[in-house]
Amino acid sequence: MNKKIIKQLAEEHGTPLLIIDHEQIRKNYREFRKRLPRIQVYYAIKANSDPEIIKTLLKLGASFDVASLNEFNLIFDQVKHLEPRELQNFIWDNIIYANPVKKPDSLHVLNLYKPLLTFDSIEEMRKIKLHSPDAGLLLRIKISDEGSVVKFSNKFGIDPKQALDLIKKTKENRMTIEGISFHAGSQCNQPGNFVKALRTVAGIFKQADAKGYEIGETVTRGYPIKIVDIGGGFPVKYKGDEQSFEGLAAIINKEVDKLFPRDKVLLLAEPGRFLVANAGTEVASVVLAKHSTNPPSYHIDDGVYHTFSALVYDHIPITVRAIKGGTPKECRLFGPTCDGLDTLSENEYIHNTGKVFLPYLQEGDLVYTENMGAYTTASSTNFNGMPPAKVVHINL
Repeated sequence: MNKKIIKQLAEEHGTPLLIIDHEQIRKNYREFRKRLPRIQVYYAIKANSDPEIIKTLLKLGASFDVASLNEFNLIFDQVKHLEPRELQNFIWDNIIYANPVKKPDSLHVLNLYKPLLTFDSIEEMRKIKLHSPDAGLLLRIKISDEGSVVKFSNKFGIDPKQALDLIKKTKENRMTIEGISFHAGSQCNQPGNFVKALRTVAGIFKQADAKGYEIGETVTRGYPIKIVDIGGGFPVKYKGDEQSFEGLAAIINKEVDKLFPRDKVLLLAEPGRFLVANAGTEVASVVLAKHSTNPPSYHIDDGVYHTFSALVYDHIPITVRAIKGGTPKECRLFGPTCDGLDTLSENEYIHNTGKVFLPYLQEGDLVYTENMGAYTTASSTNFNGMPPAKVVHINL
């Protein structure tokens, strides 16, 4: 982002500040649709649930992946003005509750809208049967997430070898299975994970068809069509050496065209980070500059308990830059709280932090960090009574 714009916005709004560029979000969405034309985009709003981002994606025609009733309501608030039939169709066609573990009271509310839900166990299926019997189901399978920065296979997904038995029991409970979902892990750098997963899904479909276990939606389209939800994990260029999205998309396209006929399979994906990460720029001010230390130490008004929480929970690398010019020299960089964990340079507890190089800074000087639109404000806190960064939207 242009330094002049960053400085102007910081002077107007103060710091800490997170600038969200909606033109970049639109570019990312169009890029995804261009590279993966068969796949409907369900934005994973856990990455950044700001209502303005939701509005922008809604205008573009995006659908949404939610993980709680509160997230569901963020979407519902934008479409509740629709006529009842139109509202029902929107919820059915454009929202997936993709958390395989749901609270009973949430399911009870959601049943009003006959939602699309994921599950990965017989226990969750029975809970859904009791509290949300009109839901459609996606069975989430466990796949390899090797090479991904954040893994999910330790927590979610049924072993594919057990999938057919669970499908059988779900059908016996008169629940509707619409398709199968998986997740290759966040920031996935192994295209082979998607290839193996897609082939596994195709194999399960084939086995289910042979057994007569009908999978597929018949309610709104009038004929069976299976759903394949390939999850998220599409990598963002934080360091520059990540798997390219263009290359990954080409591999996925080749595989889905080989495995899944267009008239029989509906393909979905749940990108979160991909759509918003590079749309966010964090801006902070130097609160204290210690030139008496070696190397110099700078304390800024944002840290790991706030926008830089992504260092802890999302394991992203960061590059902090200064607005002012000068020769960059090694320094230590700290957040504003009284906790020693709140360290942004070479943090012994946070393994993805390294050395930081900045020019000679003084109190009040500005620093900024790009690629901060995903999993930053989403996990920010009010620790030490310090509020999260103010969010400013541009190019709405």
